[in-house]
Amino acid sequence: MQFSFRLATFNIENLDWSPSREDQFERRIAALAPVLFEISADILCLQEVDAQKRGHHGDRRFLALDRLFAGGPYESFHRATSMRPGADTPADVHNLAIVSRWPIVERKQLFHDIVSRWSFPLPGETQAVEVAFDRPLLYARIALPDGAPLHVVNLHLRAPRAVPLCAHDETKPVSASRAFAEGQFLAAQKREAQALEARLFVEGIFDADPEAHIAVCGDLNSEEHDAPARILAGARDEDTPETSPRILLPLAERVGKERRYSVVHNGRRALLDHIYASQALWRSCVEVAIPNAGLPDEATASEPILGSLHAPVVASFRKTDPD
Repeated sequence: MQFSFRLATFNIENLDWSPSREDQFERRIAALAPVLFEISADILCLQEVDAQKRGHHGDRRFLALDRLFAGGPYESFHRATSMRPGADTPADVHNLAIVSRWPIVERKQLFHDIVSRWSFPLPGETQAVEVAFDRPLLYARIALPDGAPLHVVNLHLRAPRAVPLCAHDETKPVSASRAFAEGQFLAAQKREAQALEARLFVEGIFDADPEAHIAVCGDLNSEEHDAPARILAGARDEDTPETSPRILLPLAERVGKERRYSVVHNGRRALLDHIYASQALWRSCVEVAIPNAGLPDEATASEPILGSLHAPVVASFRKTDPD
């Protein structure tokens, strides 16, 4: 059996809706719908999907996402979404979604399930700061047409913005520069620790099936050679052979350097959105594209944002049954 499919990741940039901003949301749909149509994904990983209430006392639901998909190719797709940790409803902002043409036979989210929360003792302070991730990661096991499972991990790591800190002892004020330095350090810890949780989860999949088809997708808020991406890859330096069977490979390497970016910031192009694939999945990849033409500069973009300040990353695969 031979078949093809497309897998994409897309930070959809705070997808929100409210009755008071109906006209603005319609303009967002008009900007985003053509992008989603162009992606033409069979499996789509989304970040920054906000959830809304129908009334003041209702539960939060993915009303904006439902509106965006209505009448389009993704409306009937199977869907897995993240929840607020410890609750059975979505968070108000920055939820994750995995949308699939084919059945999702298992779904779960991880939030310190493998890597525990930790405490950071700020120098000179009597109390430590508890450090936790900003949001969970989302996993789905998808039944492909040939019956083989595709393991998809969707994650959105913390941006490199300093964690807000304040002194517990008000008699000892903390300078802004020190607070920034310590907050930036904690932000990096969060980003790298959640990358580690994703990597250790992938290790468990490999333990069960060394030839597993795995895709880790999302907004890593880091580039390929930064620590979070290297942690996810599992090995990517001169001390470890590239033939390591459990290494995850960055599919964006198949895109020419001049087009290998998903955001623009102050004129600098950067690849922050990634798809990392196990070697079994990488071998069936036939094309990767990053449709970033006309991508606005996030440092100077006008408000409100109509589309997204991120470009999607889209990978095409062709699977052939060896029999």
